[in-house]
Amino acid sequence: MKNLKVFSESRAAVNLQAESEELLVSALDVEQNRIFFASSANIIYGINLSASQEMQWTINLCLQSELGLPPILEAEDRITGLDYLIEQEALIVGTSTGDLVLVVPTSNTVDVVGKVEGGVKTIASSPDGALLIVATGFGQLLAMTQDWDVLYEVSYDLDNNLETFMSGTRADGISGLSSPFSQVRVSWRGDGKYFATLGCSGNSEGLQRLRIWERESGTLHSSSEPKDFMEAAMDWMPSGAKVAAACNTSKTKNCASVAFFERNGLERGSFDIYGTTEAKIEMLKWNCNSELLAALVRYDEWSSIQIWSFSNYHWYLKQEWRYLGKNKLMFAWDPERPMRAICWTAYGLVHLLTLCWSSAVYDASIAIVIDGVNVLVTPLSLSLVPPPMSHFNIMFQSAVQSVAFTSRGLESHLAVGLSDGNLSIVKFPNMNMWDQLEGTVYETVNVDPGSLIKIEFGDLRHLTWLDPYVILGVMHCDGDQTSLYSDFISNNWRKCPLMSGGNNGVSILVEMELVCNNVEEVEPGCLSSSGWVVKSSMHTVIESSVVAIAANPMTRCEAFIQLGNGDIVSYMSKEGINIAPAELYKEKRSNLKGFLSYCPWMYPIPVYDYGKLKVLIFGLDEDGRLQVNGQVICSTCTSFSFYASAAGKVQEVVTHLIYTTRQDLLIVANIDEIFHGDVHYESMGNGQSPVGFGNKLQGENKLIREGNHDELKVWERGAKLIGIINGDEAAVILQTVRGNLEVIYPRKLVLLAIAGALVDKRFKDAVSLVRQHRINYNIIVDYCGWQSFVEAASEFVRKINNLSHITEFVCALKHENVMETLYKDILLPNHQDNKIECGSQIFLSNTDSPLEFGNQTIIKRLEPGNEIVSKNCKVRAVLEAVRKVLEEEVSKSPARELCILTTLACNDPPELEEALKRIKKWRETEIASTMNEVDGGLHKLNLSAEEALKHLLWLSEPDAVFHAALGLYDLHLAAIVALNSQRDPKEFLPFLQELENMPSPVMCYTIDCKLCRYESALKNIAAAGDAYFEECLQLMKSNPKLFALGLDIFKDVGKRAVILEAWGDHLFSEERFEEAAMAYCSTCSFQKALGSFRAGGLWKEALTMAGMLRLTTDEVSSLANDLCEELQALGKPAEAAKIALGYCKDVQGAINLLLTAREWLEALRIGFLYDMGELVKSQVKLAAIECANLLILEYEEGIEKVGKYLARYLAVRQRRLLLAAKLEMEGKAKEDVDDDTFSETSSNISGMSAYTLGYEGTVRHQMHLVT
Repeated sequence: MKNLKVFSESRAAVNLQAESEELLVSALDVEQNRIFFASSANIIYGINLSASQEMQWTINLCLQSELGLPPILEAEDRITGLDYLIEQEALIVGTSTGDLVLVVPTSNTVDVVGKVEGGVKTIASSPDGALLIVATGFGQLLAMTQDWDVLYEVSYDLDNNLETFMSGTRADGISGLSSPFSQVRVSWRGDGKYFATLGCSGNSEGLQRLRIWERESGTLHSSSEPKDFMEAAMDWMPSGAKVAAACNTSKTKNCASVAFFERNGLERGSFDIYGTTEAKIEMLKWNCNSELLAALVRYDEWSSIQIWSFSNYHWYLKQEWRYLGKNKLMFAWDPERPMRAICWTAYGLVHLLTLCWSSAVYDASIAIVIDGVNVLVTPLSLSLVPPPMSHFNIMFQSAVQSVAFTSRGLESHLAVGLSDGNLSIVKFPNMNMWDQLEGTVYETVNVDPGSLIKIEFGDLRHLTWLDPYVILGVMHCDGDQTSLYSDFISNNWRKCPLMSGGNNGVSILVEMELVCNNVEEVEPGCLSSSGWVVKSSMHTVIESSVVAIAANPMTRCEAFIQLGNGDIVSYMSKEGINIAPAELYKEKRSNLKGFLSYCPWMYPIPVYDYGKLKVLIFGLDEDGRLQVNGQVICSTCTSFSFYASAAGKVQEVVTHLIYTTRQDLLIVANIDEIFHGDVHYESMGNGQSPVGFGNKLQGENKLIREGNHDELKVWERGAKLIGIINGDEAAVILQTVRGNLEVIYPRKLVLLAIAGALVDKRFKDAVSLVRQHRINYNIIVDYCGWQSFVEAASEFVRKINNLSHITEFVCALKHENVMETLYKDILLPNHQDNKIECGSQIFLSNTDSPLEFGNQTIIKRLEPGNEIVSKNCKVRAVLEAVRKVLEEEVSKSPARELCILTTLACNDPPELEEALKRIKKWRETEIASTMNEVDGGLHKLNLSAEEALKHLLWLSEPDAVFHAALGLYDLHLAAIVALNSQRDPKEFLPFLQELENMPSPVMCYTIDCKLCRYESALKNIAAAGDAYFEECLQLMKSNPKLFALGLDIFKDVGKRAVILEAWGDHLFSEERFEEAAMAYCSTCSFQKALGSFRAGGLWKEALTMAGMLRLTTDEVSSLANDLCEELQALGKPAEAAKIALGYCKDVQGAINLLLTAREWLEALRIGFLYDMGELVKSQVKLAAIECANLLILEYEEGIEKVGKYLARYLAVRQRRLLLAAKLEMEGKAKEDVDDDTFSETSSNISGMSAYTLGYEGTVRHQMHLVT
């Protein structure tokens, strides 16, 4: 979906030396960008196509040389062939008398290199310049080398022999030399292996053959069937796929046509040239990339150059340029620049046009595709069909050159510039009524031209709507041509002397105010094009070329104009371009920063900058550089568009830039990052050139900051972005090379649309987008916070109004916050909770915490004691809120009851018992309504308990539901659950029958034990009587946590003593000796308590228990000795010393134990107390000295180790710093180099550290720690 437009043009003139002189043939010099012409006066002209000033070179082949030599050509001789030889940098000229003349333009030397019999019809050099094909008037093809040696000679007219041509008469009596089929065309394939010829004399019926020849031998490779070819219009596609030839089909189709042939001579497709039967195709030319085919068509009153393009198995007429009069017209493509066309008249007027493709998708995603006299209109939001199909078709009186569409409010207008110089305006109905236009064809009438200026080679370009009734366009003319319009210059003309963008003439801005005088009423839903006239017009002359015009999206009647050097100026309706003093002009231009180079594709967009609405102008140049504000975003861009998330509002504001690259990537970038991103510069040439925003990414040096863009790989090479559907649709439309359309939905845009719907509280739209694009449902809760969603649950259920969708939402809820995990790098949440994470809980501060949801702000004061909120309460809180709304606000229905069941089953943990209670209630209601013929509420809804149970089983694990049914102690319900969950009756029926035969408490006890509900099991078995006390005791022993509950249940002293003793045994087995001893003491089991205290090293309590047991003195002494030894083994010599002194009366032993414990003062005190001072002094002194020496030795060893570690650290750090400096000089990153390859330190085990590990990665680990 693209249109072809002329974005720049220039003109040159060949100063012919004679009045009747005409240009005949031409040749292009690709290297120096020159074009040469040969005239009827045998004069060769050359002009430079790119020079700032026109430079003309001439040489007359009929004049005598300065040395007095005779002229090269006689007066009656004519130049019939001309080509440029790249290798020799010279022109080869062929004449009607057969002379081959070599002309060197640089030295003005002329040399006759050969002569052929019968005269030269045409000359064509091979693509590599190594071979020259000369077609003679005798029907011969000569293949010549650069040394003018003839490789071979063959006849290209196999229907007539050489004698026929030499005699001048064919077998049918027609003169051979004067035959109308004597014109010959030779065209080479792009690789130079084959060439084609057309234009031989033909047979008696005038039918000719297209012939394909081999380069090396001149052998005829293939030929087509005899066909009525038109003139010798033929050209081989440079890619080699097809040969295009003009055919005369006026007898069958009333028009001319272009047929395509393969190398084997078979015809493969054709298309018709629109027009009347008098249309004749004189020339066909492919551009160098085989994308466009130009046809030179002559009519009775004018000649036209038509540009055709092929896509989706259809040929489109994209441009037509008309030239009035019967002057001979010729055309050529630039051999290196595929979008540059050159056309000239026989009288020396040269016209250079530069084309570019423009998107055919306009405002509101409306595609307007040009196809000759037709405009194919397709609103992509209604019908996504590729051309040549369309929603409806508009037909005009002549070929369409340019279109401009505007849609503001309820009015939509289409302006169409036609090839006949007229302008047509079409008024569209309201877009809500476009469905009625599907498949229709509307024929228009032209607007009254009024004061439109018509100049030769001048058409209205860059049509742009400033207002629904004001349109702006550009006409180009040379500087000296402005004098032709002096009669028109009046008060409505303004001259704007801007800086010149080169010698490209001047541009005339034409502003027209239109009015519709159509008094006839138009039927609703129909198009209208009658009654439009030009009310007033204003013309502004700019001394510079205009590359592009774009309307200001924020202000009516204002446009931005891009000049030839990339500068941008502002144009105001009725005012033109106001020129202020230099300082004010610079200040004004500061907001209109131009581009680094001219950009044929320019789009201004409205964006928000810190809450203020501003305009940002993007441009794309021919080299693929996407620019904004004089900075380059991407250097490999192929197409781009914009996404506005505020579709449908008063003002659409662009939020994202979407563009494709030559690497077949589609990138979604945030406008805020572009507008406020950091720009890095890289020196290129003589100046500074920006290389991108933010971090530089691998393989692309001009991308947006990482983390704020999406990269999508385009599945088909060469696909380009043609349009975006804004708003909730969030669709990106791509067109492949073959023409079909593909729609993708980038995840970032979809999430942005969902976020916009949630902010506006359009829950139904948000759920629809989530379901359509398979987005995680949790985003609906997590984007604004689950606390806010709970507050809006009622509105959510009411707006969704679809219980199936609510059920899907309930089933998808998880505790995971997708805004922190799944979509963390794509979308930021819309809430900021005042919380501090701690462990598995979140602590909310005791302050006002704003919870935002949409435009509503809820202030909640957290009450004291409610500061701690579990992280896992999201699912429970949301489901309880939804269930409450369903129960209170939604009318009873089977879907509602099933949705409530879903909220219970999907809770965390699942509330299956509550769900089964509801089902049990429904079952009882069913039974009651059946037995008593009472119409129950649920029975009235035709919802059976069995259906509800099946729904619950579908949502939950069958085993969990069966266990929940058992937990209700309802064996009948459990049996129903088992039957509906496909359980084997042999498995569950015996079990249920066994339970049914048990006493009720025992049954409940058995069920609780099976379900691991041991507290309930203990209560139930305790209620069964004293006979089951042993089972109670065994249950408590197997589940020690039940001992405390057992003490609460049993009040009998004897039973409590048994329970406490069993509890003590359990604590002793777990080595909780002190607690076990306390339990034993509670039952007066002092012997067990003594053992517990002794096992726990509690000697004081153990000796106390000895007193409670009334042990003898010897038994106490023996016990004390044992405790002393045990404490020494446990590393408690100070405690052992107390026992030795107090109970064993061993003073020396106590002193030795105190010295072992390094209790020096206590040892001295005990020694002096028992008159052993001198002995103790010596012992304490020796022990203290030995201890001090040991400590000093350890300190010195520590100092030595620290010194070695420090030296090691400094050496490794120095090497690391040197390596980092070396890598920085080489432009490498440390992460790109393996440390094992450059480590200069040894990884062997050394004796300097007890902590050195003997493996290869040790040094690398240490080096990373250093950095």
